[in-house]
Amino acid sequence: MTVPEAVIRPAVPADLRTVAEIYAHYVSQTVITFDQVPPTVAEWEQRLDGLADRGLPFLVADVNGTVVGYAYAGPWRPKPAYRYTVEDSIYLAPDQTGRGLGGTLLGALLPRCTQAGMRQMIAVIADTGNGASTALHQRFGFAHAGRLTGVGHKHGRSVDTLLMQRALTTD
Repeated sequence: MTVPEAVIRPAVPADLRTVAEIYAHYVSQTVITFDQVPPTVAEWEQRLDGLADRGLPFLVADVNGTVVGYAYAGPWRPKPAYRYTVEDSIYLAPDQTGRGLGGTLLGALLPRCTQAGMRQMIAVIADTGNGASTALHQRFGFAHAGRLTGVGHKHGRSVDTLLMQRALTTD
């Protein structure tokens, strides 16, 4: 596995067109996200602003001036009691998978979430038969927390989701 020299930095509005393109691929071509319509750049701008307002990280992996992946932590659920729990999202440009960038992004995301006062992180992983996302999260200390069977239906198939969880603090 070759890890490209990537600079991990906070996302800025100028990155969001590329972020939207990366995600659009997964929306239209895969079942790893249950979105069926790719968000617009304007919707990504709202997401970036909303996360910033909450003090939550939205990071990009920049290789030679090109955004090749991103990761962010968003609220797990909207109810107030969940306010210290986040869900991670990590996506790479299709030609950048398998090179270690997902681990680089997740490794940068975790301490930023802890610094933001978060206590738990949840990964919601579509079970597509490819265990890469599960293995990535296991390497970073996530444990299996459950499976939701057949909860997604996309591209003519039912898809399970695997829930994984990791404590960010010890209290």
